[in-house]
Amino acid sequence: MSALVFALLVASTQEVKEVPFRIGDDAIIVDVTVNGRKASLMYDTGFSGTVILGDSLDIGKPTGVQNLTDFVGTFQAKTVDIKTFKIGERTIVMPGLTAIQQPTDHFSLSYGTHCDGILGFEPFGKSVLEINFEKQKLIFHPNSVDVSKRVPDGVKTFSAKLYPKGINSLELGVEVAGGEKLHMSLDTGNSGYAVTHKDALERVKIWPEGKKANFMTQSVVASGPVDSFHIAMKDIKIYGIPVQECVFGVLDLPASQADHDGTIGFGFLKNFNITIDMFRRRVWFENFTGKVYEEEPAEVGILAFNDPRIKRMRVFAVMPGSPAEAAGIKRGDDLLSVNGEEVAKLGFRRVSTLLHGPLGSKVKLDLSRAGQLMRIELERARLVNEIK
Repeated sequence: MSALVFALLVASTQEVKEVPFRIGDDAIIVDVTVNGRKASLMYDTGFSGTVILGDSLDIGKPTGVQNLTDFVGTFQAKTVDIKTFKIGERTIVMPGLTAIQQPTDHFSLSYGTHCDGILGFEPFGKSVLEINFEKQKLIFHPNSVDVSKRVPDGVKTFSAKLYPKGINSLELGVEVAGGEKLHMSLDTGNSGYAVTHKDALERVKIWPEGKKANFMTQSVVASGPVDSFHIAMKDIKIYGIPVQECVFGVLDLPASQADHDGTIGFGFLKNFNITIDMFRRRVWFENFTGKVYEEEPAEVGILAFNDPRIKRMRVFAVMPGSPAEAAGIKRGDDLLSVNGEEVAKLGFRRVSTLLHGPLGSKVKLDLSRAGQLMRIELERARLVNEIK
């Protein structure tokens, strides 16, 4: 490393810098500049790399390939060397950074605002980083800020120790009823509350081995759709923070890594200002909302996505035992409107919000099957597995 680069690295870690971000639909959106091209990216602490960009953005010729691992599998994507990189107005000087390029046309629809891809945790690994949800800012603190010396009060402030798994990993412990622990990463890229795996719940004796779940649906991860369900969790501690009751999403496949049990997502994290101190392997949580969980709204049991080939919202899955199944809705039906609002040009998250609502409330759906219009009214239900 040259003396100039070293000097820039040292200087950049000794000053406080703030980068504003926007809140999309359950996501942090940050403006960056990669090789001179501006982009808006979803900040994902669960991605250990630098950036994933849409292949329509010209940032240079591909220079290699990289394996990507999600909840359940691994796949390959092209890479481009990063020559210049800025997060907001902060210039990042880190030799060897690469950008991954792949089709990412779905991001804007997913987050309800313009988004060109994903910003990972790697560029922040040499900073004491605060994700301030309250003021919607990323704050780069000097490396002299020692989070391990802060004393939590156990009511509003909490301190958790990162597992020793490398400079780009944010793995912490989640204690379930009975004292057993799950190893779950801090993941702003998970738009839900929490996602784990059925075999992990079997290991900690929360889910009986071999038991079949009710209300099976599918979750879509980068490597493809995965069978999943929801489970009510009670009297747990997420990173040392008491949570009396919440709902976890559960993937019905083993994790892609043996020592990884899932992620804690935006639904939990948005209640905190979070300072990540990679040097001392500590994370500081300040609960500014006074909440740790918002009750999951009831639903009708439909999973629908926009099909660009027909420019319609198509029913991808119908949950067994749901109001939608009882009403005769089937996979492949076209969803035209929800309570009179046309959905063809809406993103998945917006449609999901329309379908969810208070327990026992009614929702009117217009659907089409083979050109035949169907008008159906459903009552929303709680489609979650309870632990006895």
